[in-house]
Amino acid sequence: MYFEIRKNFTTKLKNGGTITSGNGNLMRKKMGPVSNTLPRQPRIQASLLFLNICIFICGEAIQRNCGHQSTDSTVVNIVEDVSNAKDENKSYDTVYKEDCEESCDVKTKITREEKHFMCRNLQNSIISYTRSTKKLLRKIMDEQQASLDYLSNQVNELMNRVLLLTTEVFRKQLDPFPHRPVQSHGLDCTDIKDTIGSVTKTPSGLYIIYPEGSSYPFEVMCDMDYRGGGWTVIQKRIDGIIDFQRLWCDYLDGFGDLLGEFWLGLKKIFYIVNQKNTSFMLYVALESEDDTLAYASYDNFWLENETRFFKMHLGRYSGNAGDAFRGFKKEDNQNAMPFSTSDVDNDGCHPACLVNGQSVKSCSHLNNNTGWWFNQCGLANLNGIYHFPGKLFATGIQWGTWTKNSLPVKIKSVSMKIRRTYNPYFK
Repeated sequence: MYFEIRKNFTTKLKNGGTITSGNGNLMRKKMGPVSNTLPRQPRIQASLLFLNICIFICGEAIQRNCGHQSTDSTVVNIVEDVSNAKDENKSYDTVYKEDCEESCDVKTKITREEKHFMCRNLQNSIISYTRSTKKLLRKIMDEQQASLDYLSNQVNELMNRVLLLTTEVFRKQLDPFPHRPVQSHGLDCTDIKDTIGSVTKTPSGLYIIYPEGSSYPFEVMCDMDYRGGGWTVIQKRIDGIIDFQRLWCDYLDGFGDLLGEFWLGLKKIFYIVNQKNTSFMLYVALESEDDTLAYASYDNFWLENETRFFKMHLGRYSGNAGDAFRGFKKEDNQNAMPFSTSDVDNDGCHPACLVNGQSVKSCSHLNNNTGWWFNQCGLANLNGIYHFPGKLFATGIQWGTWTKNSLPVKIKSVSMKIRRTYNPYFK
C-alpha cells in the first residue's frame, strides 16, 4: 500500500497535479514538470517535501492500522477475560464441588451414625416396652383369672340358691302361710296358741303380738306345729339369702324376711321373754348337710336390758346336739355374756384372745363381722356366715359340740325358737 501511494504521488507530482492527503485535506501546489534539470536546492526541497508527505501518509496508515489493531486487541482482551473468567468459574466450581463432596461425605457419615444411634435407641425402647407390656398383660390375665374364679364361685352359689328357693317355693305352695295380719292377736305365740287355738286351729304363719312392756306391736313368725306349737321364732337360717354380717343397730332392731331368713331383733326378744309372771325356754333346731336333725333346749331363757348389752341367761340344757353355749372349758362359756358385734365389742378379749393358737382381738371380726354372745369366741355362733352345702371348708354356722367322727358337723339350716315353759303340750 505504501508503494501504491508513492506511485500515485510521483505521477501527480510529475504532471503538476494536486496532492490530497489520506484524511481529505487538500494540498494545492502548482508545480511544473519535474525534470532532471532542476537546480540542486529545489531538488533538496522537493525531496524533503516528498519525505514529509510520505511520513504523513505512513503515519495515517499506521494510525489506521493501530486503530484496527487496538479494536482487535480490545476484542481479544475481552475474549481472553471471558475465557479467564470461565476458567476461574470452572476452577471455583471444581473447588466448590470438591468442598461440597467432602462436606457431603462428612454429613452423610454423621447422618449414618445418627441413624444407627436412633435405631439402637428405638430397638432398646421397643424391647423395654415389649417386656413391660408382657408383664402388664400377665398381671391383667392373672387378675382376670382371679375374677373369673370368683365369679364362677358366685355363679355356683347363686345356682345353689336358686335350687333351694325353688324347693322352698314348692314347699310353700303345698302348705302356704296366711297373709300378713292386720290386727294384734296376743302377747306372744304361746298366748295366741292358748287363746285362739282353744277355739279353732291356728296355723303356722305371721302374727302381730304386743308383749307387756313393749311400746309398739310387731310381727312375728309363729310355729304352731312343731312339738305342740306356740313357738315364737327369733332366728332362722335356711338358704343364705340374708346377710348376717351386720352392725349393732341392725341386730338391735332386727332384719331379714320373716317368711325366710331373719333375725327378730334384741329389743323384741327382750320384750317377749321379760313379761311379768312368765318364763321361757329356748329351743335350737339343727339340720346337717346330710339331713340329720339335732337340737339343744334350755329352760329359763331371758335377757338383760339394753344398758347391759342384752346379756343372755340360760337354764338347764337338754338335747342331742351338746351344750355349745357352755362348751367344754370355762373360757368357752357364753352364758351370762353380753351381745357383741363388729362395732360393739363385748367378747371378753382384752386386749386379745388365743383361739386355736391364733391371737384374736375381736371374735366378731374372726366370725366374718357377725353378731353373737361371744366369750373369747366360744363354740357356738348360729349367726355365722352361711356357706352352701358341698363346699370344702366348714360352715360359718357353728355348734361345736355337735360332732361326727370327732369333727364338727356342717350345718345346713338352723332356727331358734322360744316358748313359755308352762305349756302343757311340751314333752
